[in-house]
Amino acid sequence: MLRFLRPLSRGTTYTRLLHLWVPMLVVSVWLFIDMSTPWVPALVLVPLGLVPAVRRGEGVQARLLLTPGEAEPGISESPSATWRDRWRTVLWLQLRMALGAAAVFATVWMLGTAFELARCAWARAPAGIPLLDRLPPHRGWALLTPLPLLALYGAVVGLGELVTVCARRLLGPSAAERLAALEERTEQLLERTRIARELHDSIGHALTVAVVQAGAARAAGDPEFTDRALEAIEETGRAALEDLERVLGVLREAGRPVSARPTLADAGRLLESSRASGAKVDAEVTGPVAGVPGPVSREGYRILQEALTNVLRHAGAVPVRVRVAVTGDVLALEVRNPLPGPIPGAGRGSGLRGIRERAALLGGSARTGPDEGDWQVRAELPMS
Repeated sequence: MLRFLRPLSRGTTYTRLLHLWVPMLVVSVWLFIDMSTPWVPALVLVPLGLVPAVRRGEGVQARLLLTPGEAEPGISESPSATWRDRWRTVLWLQLRMALGAAAVFATVWMLGTAFELARCAWARAPAGIPLLDRLPPHRGWALLTPLPLLALYGAVVGLGELVTVCARRLLGPSAAERLAALEERTEQLLERTRIARELHDSIGHALTVAVVQAGAARAAGDPEFTDRALEAIEETGRAALEDLERVLGVLREAGRPVSARPTLADAGRLLESSRASGAKVDAEVTGPVAGVPGPVSREGYRILQEALTNVLRHAGAVPVRVRVAVTGDVLALEVRNPLPGPIPGAGRGSGLRGIRERAALLGGSARTGPDEGDWQVRAELPMS
């Protein structure tokens, strides 16, 4: 019983009824002017529905009154972009008026019927409602008085559900709007993935350098070496804080340009940081690196950063060969280091996967794994 009466406690039930009544106000005004042409309001709705902005207004009103509080109601708030959307709006306006008329009729008829049954139960003559004006006064009619109210309750809830379903079908997003929403969602997911990579690469590199430097300083027991290690930790930590601030800036300001992110022009600090951690880095840069497009240069920096981080994390202070070459329309990056032990299987860590994903997003390719006794990270990124 409580479940049956639950819609009475929901505000949506009454806002939907209000939504059904609104078009009847215009019809009532017209009928007050000329009752001989009740079809005129429905005719006027045809050219009105063809106006693109009308669809937006109907969508806003439907979301506020039919689906209040729903995050994804499936009702568009955009103006009509195609003729199909315009004709769907026309059909919606006609259907809304028809359902509104049914709601008004049900409200007036059912309330009037309940009132007349109550009058007959109190031994008073009916007031002239058709089919009820012949009822004889009798107290037994009091037992039937709740029936019209229950019918009205069912009509209000049913018509509210029906108009909501129709709104989702006729005012729902078009194929173009759904595609645009899907593209926006995809961009958001890609942005979140990129931010996760930024944090992993930057903070992971800084923590790796700090751990390696601290361990080396403790094992060396040399005050001079400890000073150099602390200086390297300080420099790396400061750079990581700058990178973290850039990434958080993306979260705070969605429209902030990414030009502030480090590029291959800043690769020197990565090489010096690795050298300060004990690695013997042999770097060779060929070609016009400064002319590499911004997106390619930024992703190349991150790939190089992750590759050097993996060397320090898994191999330690070993010789590292870094090759950066710009040939034609391709940026080639290669990082090689001797394997400290048995050759491992294919890398499955998030860092190596991130390198391959970065290269794939730019239309390039990346290879990570053993090669002739070394561990190799090689990426080729197209610049056009």
